[in-house]
Amino acid sequence: MDYSNQQKKRLRKYNLRSSVLHTEGNLIENFNIIQRVFPTSDLVKKDIVVKDKQAIICYLSSLVDEQKIGQFINTVSSYTEDIELFITNNTIRTNQILDIETAILNGNSILLVEGDPVAFVYSCGKLPQRAYTPPSIDNSLRGTKISFIETVQGNITLLRRFIKSRDFQVKEVEIGNENKSTVAIAYIDGLVDEDLLSGVEQDISKIKLDSIINANHLAQLIERNPFSPFPQYFTTERPDVAATTLLEGKVVLIVDRSSEVIILPINFAIFFKTIDDYSARAMVASFNRILRVIAFFLTIFLPGIYIAIISFNYEIVPLKLLLSIGESRAKVPFDPLFEAIVMEITLEMLREAAIRLPAPISTTVGIVGGIVIGQAAVQAGIVSNIMVIVVALTAISSFIIPNYEMASSLRVIRFPIMIMASLFGLIGLIVSTMILMIHGLSLTSYNKPYTLPFSPINRDAFKDTIIRVPLNYLWKKQNKRNEE
Repeated sequence: MDYSNQQKKRLRKYNLRSSVLHTEGNLIENFNIIQRVFPTSDLVKKDIVVKDKQAIICYLSSLVDEQKIGQFINTVSSYTEDIELFITNNTIRTNQILDIETAILNGNSILLVEGDPVAFVYSCGKLPQRAYTPPSIDNSLRGTKISFIETVQGNITLLRRFIKSRDFQVKEVEIGNENKSTVAIAYIDGLVDEDLLSGVEQDISKIKLDSIINANHLAQLIERNPFSPFPQYFTTERPDVAATTLLEGKVVLIVDRSSEVIILPINFAIFFKTIDDYSARAMVASFNRILRVIAFFLTIFLPGIYIAIISFNYEIVPLKLLLSIGESRAKVPFDPLFEAIVMEITLEMLREAAIRLPAPISTTVGIVGGIVIGQAAVQAGIVSNIMVIVVALTAISSFIIPNYEMASSLRVIRFPIMIMASLFGLIGLIVSTMILMIHGLSLTSYNKPYTLPFSPINRDAFKDTIIRVPLNYLWKKQNKRNEE
């Protein structure tokens, strides 16, 4: 058999000349081969007798169910007329060393029999799996109180709970050379675009890395513009969100060992939607979305607008407000840009510290740190009261953005905008806005414009973008299609 260079490299690493087991079925020689592949203390070897023949069962103790192993050993050790039939029906035969390696790593045991040149793979895995828990990142008031876990099959099971249709299909592929990961491509046949599905499969097949740890690693590898400030992938830990996007004809990527799934393709508007929008009445949902849009602009532009007005365009400020600003800045020796950068970096440090600390301490550190540092900075004359208010409003606005990736990107974008405002005033803000708009218009997600439905304009999609119309109008077309 012709093996790839990577496979040959692994065989040389194990000091093996052949890719198959001993052709004469030498029991000791075959076990030595497995021991060379797994020179670890948790490789367990048990000697048994199968129909008057010496045999060995080996496995990794950390990955198997010892009860299943015991039952299997008792069965094959007891002489019965149909023992060969039992082994054939309950195991898979292989003589390929790399297949045996994969089987053991997946939590299976290997049965070697004297004189038999093949190995019998018995499924007895008990991989670690945590219980289903409420979402910790994508919080919701009325949505499902359950999140994805770190196993592919468990996550597929969750999706099948929401989508009970034979058209819901899954394709599983493996990526990674040394540390292989299973990626399940989930979609609904008849709704998904075939070009989208083939494009996702091609992008995954092009990945040639030793290991993929989680869904966010995979998402970064398949995004088309890695240097863009805007995220081109959407991850979620909520099965109800993933199921909703599947019903819209999108593709969901489920990565083994990751509690988040990837949704493709995406557009800019998806980052401002939540599952609660479809549980609330249309008026409330629309109001919340408008708040998020306002928060989006405040997060990016509020510090820049303050810097531009104070540094260049103070003539547009009402006189009473200008006097109040001047009074608060009378003792501040630094320009507005330095004020803003000091406060923004301090806020980001507090935010990062709150994430890394234990939950009971993080809340205290965030509140006390923000109040103490802000008050001390004002009293020391380092920053003004107005700047503290501006930074606080900016921070609150960034917390309103539902998606963590988008909120993080917006916090980074505002720093170059602040610099442009300090150099050129409102003109710098206008130029920065034009650059962001042009860049956003140039982005695509699997041949779908990133700025849909704003450019190109899609009137039907506007029913579920900045505002959300009542559900009976929103899903009218879907109901008609189902009736037909």
